Amino acid sequence: MATCGSDCCSNGSIFDEKSISCDKTTRVLEGCMPLPIPDDVLKEIVPKAKDFALLHGAGMRYRDRYDADKLEFAPFFLLPSAFPKREFERVVKIQPLINILMHRVAHDHEFLESTLKNTVRVDSFTARLWDIYTTVRKEGVTQSVTLGMFRCDYFFSVPCQCAQQVEINTIAASFGALATRIGLLHRYVLGELRRPELLHHLPENGALSGLCGGMVSAWKHYKNPKAVILFVIEDITYNICDQRFHEYEIRRQRPDIHVIRRNLTEISQRGTLTNDKRLIIDGDEVAVVYFRAGYEPGQYHTEAEWEARLTIERSKAIKCPSIQYHLAGTKKVQQELARPGMLKRFLSDSEADHVRQLFTGLYTLDRDEEGDKAVKMALESPERFVLKPQREGGGNNVYGKEIKDVLEKIKDSVEREAFILMDRIRPPIQQNYLIRPHMPVSLAEVVSELGIFGAVIGDDKDILLNEYAGHMLRTKLSSVNEGGVAAGLGALDSVFLFD
Repeated sequence: MATCGSDCCSNGSIFDEKSISCDKTTRVLEGCMPLPIPDDVLKEIVPKAKDFALLHGAGMRYRDRYDADKLEFAPFFLLPSAFPKREFERVVKIQPLINILMHRVAHDHEFLESTLKNTVRVDSFTARLWDIYTTVRKEGVTQSVTLGMFRCDYFFSVPCQCAQQVEINTIAASFGALATRIGLLHRYVLGELRRPELLHHLPENGALSGLCGGMVSAWKHYKNPKAVILFVIEDITYNICDQRFHEYEIRRQRPDIHVIRRNLTEISQRGTLTNDKRLIIDGDEVAVVYFRAGYEPGQYHTEAEWEARLTIERSKAIKCPSIQYHLAGTKKVQQELARPGMLKRFLSDSEADHVRQLFTGLYTLDRDEEGDKAVKMALESPERFVLKPQREGGGNNVYGKEIKDVLEKIKDSVEREAFILMDRIRPPIQQNYLIRPHMPVSLAEVVSELGIFGAVIGDDKDILLNEYAGHMLRTKLSSVNEGGVAAGLGALDSVFLFD
């Protein structure tokens, strides 16, 4: 499988060689300032940082103590985390190419059909999405223009010494708003710590304005000044600040645009199509549909929610994402794109070379010789891999010994075709202070995952908008596999660039 090219590898070490671990794959990266922070300084700065987070909207509601009238600050790290400037700039520069790639993949029916034919036989959720896609194709696509707001996630790999892609999210790519808030928080914290000379290492982040600008551009293209933007939301929204700030930014950019919020159940009950396929919700015509839900099976309680999704896809509204963009974001598609030569189906030779350097090893688990070989590799060395189903939203991947347990059960079954196998990326460890509500402050060993946002608007013939739209950083404890922000094992962070 394609791996990082030699031209992106470092000529010199950026690591503290005194801290090389015994497996020679995880090294300690120096942070933005010496740690630990003296106790008296820490005691003063942490309450200030918590207040800044709360007063600037870096908040969440929590499942275990939900109250619609209360917000708590989202877990965050006290200091920005280090990331190589060279690799940050590389993935920022390449994001418009990723936008083009995913746009062309989504509009290549033959590729989607051949890639997902086995997956839809064994994965019921992907099969339902595929049914909607084929239904709309047979009826005739009403709205050819679609809006993509993507987030490409990367780890910096120690063995490769370059950024390697974890996944591409094509639906509900979240944290654009909170990422900008945490960037402001870290600028404040460094100022309070009397380290203003470090501020130029924090890149400006226009994630919120960039993503909302994409929605505003799509709304303009719809050409009805009275139409609204619909946010498709969860039944209960815990990550409320991230969503609301998108609404407020849209209003700031265009005071004449109104945003409405409905879950799939409400859309099924109150949404209709006119004879000319305009989507009407509670009397409002919808210009743009922005999905913040609909990416996991649990959000479709009954057939009514599936009918609501189909109604949206049948409509003239511009979807973010359209059903074909949603399918293009499946793990199986990403694995197929990593096959030698496959990128050249969608990109020029030079463009394909740049994108290929982002990939780590991705392997099919189809029931053929290639899939059998991948199963054998995973059973022999499960610690080297991650087992991925066709799901978004976190908490779905399988790691370590559990890979062996899962594959032993399904290795002779078609069920294995619902997964792909990926090389496990080994990022460097650094230290930072994890700040969580109702928990003591702790200095922890952590690893960071960079998210790069992109926005693209177009149809099967033309691309009307193609932009890098900002970034985010999520950091998690190095001892855990999944680092969910709400669970407190991961937290919001921002980038500290170094040469």
